[in-house]
Amino acid sequence: MTYPTLQATAEDYGLLTDLYQLTMASCYVGEGMADRIASFELFTRRLPANYGYLVAMGLAQAIDYLCNLRFSDRHLAALRQTGLFDQAPDGFWQRLKDGAFTGDVWAVPEGTVVFANQPLLRVEAPLWQAQIAETYLLNTLNYQTLVATRAARLRDVAGPAARLLEFGTRRAFSPQGSLWAARAALAAGLDDTSNVLAAVQLGRKPAGTMAHALVMVFAALEGSEDHAFEAFHRYFPGAALLIDTYDTVAAAERLAVKVQQGQTQVASVRLDSGDLVALSKAVRSRLPDTKIFASGDLDEYEIARLQAAGAKIDGYGLGTKLVTGDPVNGVYKLVDIDGIAVMKESSSKATLPGRKQIFRRYEGGRAVGDRLGLTTDPPGPDEQPLLQLVIKQGEVLQPEEELEAIAARTAHSVASLPDSVRQIEHPATYPVALSEALVDLAARTRRSAP
Repeated sequence: MTYPTLQATAEDYGLLTDLYQLTMASCYVGEGMADRIASFELFTRRLPANYGYLVAMGLAQAIDYLCNLRFSDRHLAALRQTGLFDQAPDGFWQRLKDGAFTGDVWAVPEGTVVFANQPLLRVEAPLWQAQIAETYLLNTLNYQTLVATRAARLRDVAGPAARLLEFGTRRAFSPQGSLWAARAALAAGLDDTSNVLAAVQLGRKPAGTMAHALVMVFAALEGSEDHAFEAFHRYFPGAALLIDTYDTVAAAERLAVKVQQGQTQVASVRLDSGDLVALSKAVRSRLPDTKIFASGDLDEYEIARLQAAGAKIDGYGLGTKLVTGDPVNGVYKLVDIDGIAVMKESSSKATLPGRKQIFRRYEGGRAVGDRLGLTTDPPGPDEQPLLQLVIKQGEVLQPEEELEAIAARTAHSVASLPDSVRQIEHPATYPVALSEALVDLAARTRRSAP
């Protein structure tokens, strides 16, 4: 029996969307609206609880998607076979067959801190193209922004000296999601990932330790966990040893004796359970020159607690809570069609009209407040416009950035914020004002709405 792989490649980008994107595109074609220039902005209405900021991430994959968005003959045949498009106009099929993304994209650089209602990205393109792109753009920017924000918070709490490893592959929402999670974590300041494919594709060296299974196998077949440590170091000298399978302190004491006798060297150990404060202190007292790593459902709150309690931990493995985290509920909303500003007025889901720019004001290198305005607004003194043109008429304007450059931007963006906004408990609200022109446009658009 053959099972479907359900793996998406660039060749499948055309169909990797929600049905209603295609049905709406068909309707636009039939009604003669498909080629009107539409502007959609991707933003989040509110931040997750106890989050003072978000770190924008996923632009590289968004650009890759838009540049490779095509509908093959196989895709078109599959759509026809559904029977859902029997009444679709011929122009719909022709656009899918011949079309490619021909619009413009404005976006904040990856690693930039953003706040509620600020666009991470804006697509300005023929309506049918901009509409179809919604699903994929939300998927990659929402998820990578989620992971990047959590990673940035973890780095901010743990400090620059701690080594932070991404261990989330087995908990990510999908195999594809695990690759994006690893990328976002590294781009937001983590040091390494255990995901071998992600590391290789990103030009990095994977990092990891060992599992309890290896210790248990050797203990059962060879008589003790010491045999596991010896065997592992025989093939991977200097690798971190997982010492909490049985008795953590006893394992540390036996290793300490061998270190003192010159029989072995223990560069690092990992603790995955138990009272990490007490255990790390006990291990440090016995192995003073050994790096201690901790793992096991850790997040920024637990790291802060461990630090406050005086834990002797040099690095952390972050998995489940990093890659599942609090959702970033980004939305993708129409703000302008053919030069006509539009807005949604639904209760609790209202949007702001018009094509927008974020102006960030700095004093002494610190971000002190933003102004959300229109693209026609000029920047004020000490203000920096954040959204940049990254695709023009379907052509990419900038080369893909190295992860190290994005990580540096992330660190700088977070460090520039007031300490009160960076707090992980009850952060202060960063000041974001609306420009007079945007307020006026919203009032006029609201009055003219049918």
